[in-house]
Amino acid sequence: MEAAPEELKDIDVAEDLQKTNDFSQGSVVGNILKLAVPMTLAQLINVLYNIVDRLYIGMIPEHATLALTGLGLCLPVISIVIAFANLFGMGGAPLCSIERGRGNIKEAEHIMGNSFVMMVIVGAVLTVLGLIWKRPMLYLFGASDATYPFADEYVTIYLLGNIFVMTGLGMNSFINSQGFGTIGMMTVLLGAVANILLDPLFIFVFHMGVRGAALATILSQLLSALWILRFLTGKKAILKLRLDAMGLERERVLKIMGLGMSGFTMSITNSLVQILYNASLQKFGGDVYVGIMTVINSVREVISMPVSGVTNSAQPVMGYNYGAGEYKRVRKAIAFMSAVSISYTILVWAFVHGAPEFFIRIFNREGDLVEAGIPAMRVYFFGFFMMSLQFAGQAVFVGLGKSKKAVFFSIFRKVIIVMPLILILPYCFNLGTTGILMAEPISNFIGGAACFGTMLYTVWPELKRREREKRSHG
Repeated sequence: MEAAPEELKDIDVAEDLQKTNDFSQGSVVGNILKLAVPMTLAQLINVLYNIVDRLYIGMIPEHATLALTGLGLCLPVISIVIAFANLFGMGGAPLCSIERGRGNIKEAEHIMGNSFVMMVIVGAVLTVLGLIWKRPMLYLFGASDATYPFADEYVTIYLLGNIFVMTGLGMNSFINSQGFGTIGMMTVLLGAVANILLDPLFIFVFHMGVRGAALATILSQLLSALWILRFLTGKKAILKLRLDAMGLERERVLKIMGLGMSGFTMSITNSLVQILYNASLQKFGGDVYVGIMTVINSVREVISMPVSGVTNSAQPVMGYNYGAGEYKRVRKAIAFMSAVSISYTILVWAFVHGAPEFFIRIFNREGDLVEAGIPAMRVYFFGFFMMSLQFAGQAVFVGLGKSKKAVFFSIFRKVIIVMPLILILPYCFNLGTTGILMAEPISNFIGGAACFGTMLYTVWPELKRREREKRSHG
């Protein structure tokens, strides 16, 4: 049966776009940078998106620290939502890159369609469960009677817009995986600009406080989600979001979730770690230290952004070349990504250690928080460059579809190392809050070295072997 003229036209357009974003051609570094520049800018914008609420809330004339602490209590909830967006976004997008490298456009579109449907379904379930359990959940996360009202106001509105958040975060991965880094950046830029403009309007002009910050966030994510859907259903996309590709298939969904489990595990364990940090710091240091943890989380998001941009942009290039059998190019991508990530994190660690007060005062200027926050920052970020090894190793495992190793190292660092240390260290030598904060650098050294070392020991030799086999058969 012959294809209709309109279908043939769509096929021709797709083939032209496929050639345009062919990562097996040209410079490997050039291909990564082509994605890395807009994706890193997108990460920067996304960080502003995430922390702008905290910036404005820190400026509220009354109860600024309590409001900021209340918002910090909601971060585990936000991490849970991000975890499920990653489960289907970071799970489906690398698979799309691999299938596109193999020339299997139809399967790539089915992967994207199934990922989208699962985001919507899970987003709705999270909204219902979150609204039912929000009170005990927030107290479990370290809320006090003073901070609970602020946390409750924010999380209620945020959960109501949860589907917009999941779609905006998760589906943008499918734009970037096709090589449209600039479009992906524009997605985030649209939401970030809207959020920056709406936040002061709702918080200060309409006097909505924390509720205004939450409302600005979900309306901004709605704009991002609409932009994404418009692009993925339009003519410029290589892989299109089609209704006939949205029928859920068990094996395909399990494959997506299997690979996405790494990003999911990283975010869900982040949430668990944030819960433990907040609860332990509340016990040993009170509301001030929960507020300090909110600032630390915000600073971490800012300084780790370039590493996320480089490692995320390397994944489509690695996945495409792996699928296309260009193993030497995969090794070049790994080497470049690792070198950039390690060099950057060494520099930024020196800056944070030398000027912690600069970062703290961006979010809060109250004396007690700044005074206690300076030594806390130095402890938490000690040896920060080791975190880049975790990022790089994880990116390789995810980009090449090696989901089991990616999941293991996500669990290893956070669940096996960080969480027990948070519970044990404050009692050792009466370390208290310092012991709690020490858990992070210790886990970076052990987890980062283990993850990157395993990648070099397993993936690197495999790529060399495949490269030799290809030459011997060619």
